[in-house]
Amino acid sequence: MDRTSPFGSYNFQVDLQSPGVDIDSPFGGFAEVSGLNTELTVAEYRNGNDAEPRVRKVSGIYKVGDVTLKRGILNSTDLWQWISQARTQSVKAQRVVTITLRDEAGEPVESWKLRGCIPLKYSGPTLTGKGGGDVAMEELTLSVEAISFQHAQGSEIT
Repeated sequence: MDRTSPFGSYNFQVDLQSPGVDIDSPFGGFAEVSGLNTELTVAEYRNGNDAEPRVRKVSGIYKVGDVTLKRGILNSTDLWQWISQARTQSVKAQRVVTITLRDEAGEPVESWKLRGCIPLKYSGPTLTGKGGGDVAMEELTLSVEAISFQHAQGSEIT
């Protein structure tokens, strides 16, 4: 069945687990994911004997942007364990992070697999004594080496 309306951005899952990584509990649900992007660099080149006075554009290396995850603070040490591991073990702390968009029934639609991820920056909550209705939020920015995409019915595209 062909869908004619776009999927909502509110129904997604973030999987920060890596095989062999022992943490105290599964990571909590995230309220926001931002920064999913990749950029291809282009080198300009011109043959000296080209008939047209124009440059050719040759694709070069690509880079992936940092990805930011936000969630309400939980009674969990999972993020801090990963940050500590990254501080002491460097490359060995890298993980694969999978972000999956789901439809209204909770079925996977598309997913982005982020490889070579390590925590780059942590931001804690803004604490204030006024009000009382706000949720204490924490933010984790990931450094990402590579990204691939997968449609629910297709194969992974790197």
